[in-house]
Amino acid sequence: MDALRLIANESIKTEKPKFEIGDTVKVHVRIKEGEKERIQLFEGTVIAQKHGGVQETFTVRRISHGCGIERVFPVHSPNVDKVEVVRNGRVRRAKLYYLRDRVGKAAKVKQKIK
Repeated sequence: MDALRLIANESIKTEKPKFEIGDTVKVHVRIKEGEKERIQLFEGTVIAQKHGGVQETFTVRRISHGCGIERVFPVHSPNVDKVEVVRNGRVRRAKLYYLRDRVGKAAKVKQKIK
């Protein structure tokens, strides 16, 4: 059990990205195609954060060609290069699953003014 904890602690990133539920983020994902590597952007709204520690994940949702796409990213994955916050959202819930049923302007999250 201690060996598992040691491996888990080594894989945790020292600098965790700072974002909250409702924020619009750009996730830089490292994609491997054969021997080549490239970085692909996935921009959308953070609708959930789950777990903690090594298993911590966050779900990002965006609309592409009229179809909703959700992707779950592990926070401590080496494939997640970086997470940029585009705009901060003002929400009152921990999970924004209700956005799945909404279309158009109703699916937008209000911006937090600092």
